[in-house]
Amino acid sequence: MVAVSKVRFGMRNEDVRIVQQALIKRGRKIPDGATGLFGDQTKAAYRAEQLAQGFKGADADGVPGPTSLAALGSLTGLFRLDGGGAPAAGSGRLTPGQVTFRDPGDESGEEAMRRYARKACELTGMDPQFGVPALATIAKRESASNHPKFRINTTDMNARGPRVSDGHPRNCSRGATQCIPVTFATYHQAGTATTPYDVVACMCATVNYVRDRYHVNHSGSNFAARVQQADLRRAPHWY
Repeated sequence: MVAVSKVRFGMRNEDVRIVQQALIKRGRKIPDGATGLFGDQTKAAYRAEQLAQGFKGADADGVPGPTSLAALGSLTGLFRLDGGGAPAAGSGRLTPGQVTFRDPGDESGEEAMRRYARKACELTGMDPQFGVPALATIAKRESASNHPKFRINTTDMNARGPRVSDGHPRNCSRGATQCIPVTFATYHQAGTATTPYDVVACMCATVNYVRDRYHVNHSGSNFAARVQQADLRRAPHWY
């Protein structure tokens, strides 16, 4: 198990060494080898891995996040993501094995997404003035506002792993805001459903994730500025 909080620039530990081994296995160059020290070589190698995974621009910054780190572990088979370093903003973090895959058949459509988003803001403490339009925009772009045909993505890089109870690979992105299971588990909001198909649960996990990954403030006043996919004034961009 590797924790995000232990894989940071300047740190020296076993988690860093395991990640370095995974990067090397993926063909990323670390001339000094798996020393266990996260320095400039490892940062450059991790940035190369992010680019290979599809991250672009400032998102490929060489700083491990839960999505890219989980993918690296899965692609190499060398580790699983602990998630212990993620801020327990929702105080409801799950283990990956606790994530369920039953689709409750929540409503679709933009009006329904705004209603679900308002509930997610209430649970996470985000100001609905900022959170509702941001979450509704993400849902519109990621799943056509939770349309049944688009609640799961079976074609992108995350669509791998053993098949689970919904008949699809474990790591597929799911739900209105398209969370992969490990991200959903890490940022799960206490008191919400354990399936990413539940719109409120998925949106809450998204709020907790963007607060951590994109430094969105608690009120959400900088949500759209930080997350392009949440900003209707800019072109769609995965988050």
